[in-house]
Amino acid sequence: MLPDLRLVIRLQDVDNQISRLNREIAALPKHIAEIEKKLESHQRRLEIDRAALAANQKERKKLEGDIQLQDQKKSKLKTQMLEAKTNDQYRAFQHEIEFCDTEIRKCEDRILDLMGESEPLDKNVKAAEIALKEEKRQVDAEKEQANQRTSVDKKELDLLMAERKQIIAGVNPSVVRKYESVRRNRGGVAVAEAVDGRCSACHISMRLQYFQDLKHSDEIMSCENCGRILYYNPPQSVEDLADTVAP
Repeated sequence: MLPDLRLVIRLQDVDNQISRLNREIAALPKHIAEIEKKLESHQRRLEIDRAALAANQKERKKLEGDIQLQDQKKSKLKTQMLEAKTNDQYRAFQHEIEFCDTEIRKCEDRILDLMGESEPLDKNVKAAEIALKEEKRQVDAEKEQANQRTSVDKKELDLLMAERKQIIAGVNPSVVRKYESVRRNRGGVAVAEAVDGRCSACHISMRLQYFQDLKHSDEIMSCENCGRILYYNPPQSVEDLADTVAP
């Protein structure tokens, strides 16, 4: 195999790894943003439940205060009723006392309703607090793992970029220009293997003579359909495989 072609094949492999690492490095912050957004959504839901529970308790406290005021008012009215001088005054005091009793019953009924509402709210808040604490722990662990992964990826990326530079320095500039041009126009894939008379990238059959020329060519050849740089790996013979395994 031609030295330039061997280096270009390695260059394609390096570029594939660089692309993979760049995608991974770019994807990790997005992943972190997604799980943080989900965590914030659960936090907001918890705050809504906490606010609803606090409002429930506040209203109950107010109603309990109203009941106390009505009880005090009743006590005064009863004292005043004992001092009533006419039947009309007596009935007026009695009517006001009944009104106080009605208001007290309304408050007590509402308190019972609020107690029924507060029980599931309280359970929801406690369960959400436990779940949120665990979710925060998981998010922190994922963030730490992502940061470590990004650090490893960047180190590997630096090594690959250095290797890429070294490879390019050893390849004929015209071959490099062709490689880069095809790579830009073919989705990052500039090199393809010829397998069974077909380009493994575009899967189009080659002319028989062209395929034969490729097998024995002393210059770099390209797919007549997609323009990618082609290489051919001859099948190994049984003797070659035996020589490889023997040592």
